[in-house]
Amino acid sequence: MCLVVLGGCTVITVPAEPPGPVAAPPDRPVPADSGDPTPPFETGPTVPVTLDPVRPFDEIRALWVVRFTLTSEEAVMEMVERADAAGFNTLIVQVRGRADAFYASALEPRGESVQEPEPFDPLALVVREAHARGMAVHAWINTHLVWGPTAPPTSAAHLVNTHPDWLALPKALGRELLAVDPFDRSYLDRLVEHAAANEHAVEGIYSSPSHPEVQDRVHAVWLDVARRYDLDGLHFDYIRFPSADYDYSLGALERFRLWVRAALEPDRFAALDAAYARDLYAFVEGESELWDSFRREQVTTLVERIYRDVKALNPRLVVSAAVIADREVAYSDRFQDWVAWLRDGVLDIAVPMAYTPDASRFVDLVETARDAAGDRRRVWAGIGAYMNSPEGTLEMIDIARAENTGGVVLFSYDWVVGEGAGDPSNPLLERIGRARFGR
Repeated sequence: MCLVVLGGCTVITVPAEPPGPVAAPPDRPVPADSGDPTPPFETGPTVPVTLDPVRPFDEIRALWVVRFTLTSEEAVMEMVERADAAGFNTLIVQVRGRADAFYASALEPRGESVQEPEPFDPLALVVREAHARGMAVHAWINTHLVWGPTAPPTSAAHLVNTHPDWLALPKALGRELLAVDPFDRSYLDRLVEHAAANEHAVEGIYSSPSHPEVQDRVHAVWLDVARRYDLDGLHFDYIRFPSADYDYSLGALERFRLWVRAALEPDRFAALDAAYARDLYAFVEGESELWDSFRREQVTTLVERIYRDVKALNPRLVVSAAVIADREVAYSDRFQDWVAWLRDGVLDIAVPMAYTPDASRFVDLVETARDAAGDRRRVWAGIGAYMNSPEGTLEMIDIARAENTGGVVLFSYDWVVGEGAGDPSNPLLERIGRARFGR
């Protein structure tokens, strides 16, 4: 995705509770990584937001390209050619889907669905072919969703297998699993079973957003990709908690205990600490608002760190994020304060996932995001084509234009040319190009 602004550098000022207390497991030391994170302070000063992208467009016409299209040279070539012919100018390609790599990585295992052996590099091929056509390429990196609700990864090197202690724990499993060593196979098996039984509520297995080594891994992936590929931008996804029912892992509970001390009166902390010896939920239930603030801060801190380091490498790289379009849900349930990220200059572009077949609801979500951003160029409207008829998708492109956003991003290329393609004589991708992009 490209930022659509010309010019130099501007400062933007703009499910159920467990039955009863959870006892501390006997003879289980607190993880060594449970350091004393920063206590809850106000957001720092605004920082410069670079408004000089590599490839500026008057209107972003983007496609999210899911990793399953990046499995062979033939599929990649067809995707770039068709997207270009249909008038799209930006490709957001999923290179980290589930803590795996659809690019050449020494940090994470190769995606299981990649069909061609090394040295085939899907991202390098997309960059080469798209840039030859004047298109922009953004590396789409899933942050905390690290596996689906299925059997664990086959790769022994995958972090789900090597670091089950890095995984987020739902509150519903707390009573059962806090006393279990994460490296005991039953721990991971129960996480997978829970995810499979709750597919309606959670997408799969998440990493723990407060875990320092998780943050380091994600940061390393971002910087590795930013250094080694000729990109136009990088794109956060799943930069959030799965829900307010996470993360109740032992490490997260202890990190909160250490974090919250600075915010409490000594007597209050001492009382909760005494209760904590009997019930590991004492702090999170006794100080629920601060618990929410802690979780929100863990997400924001990683965004800030990555943004500043990516910009230090290349100020013209655009940093964007797919965000929960409903601001209140994003803030209170997923702990994703994307409005503050825009305001404080640690995110260039928000892409609200305004996935709905309801045009009036789409208008509300897009207007809210645009107003929160303070600059229409910093919002691209995310359209869920898979939820709409062809006519509905075209209407939402029109709405995004009428609302004066910086552009549109369709989810997804894969659905549009697959299940949603429609009449082979007039496939949806080409129909959109002719009807709205002058192709």
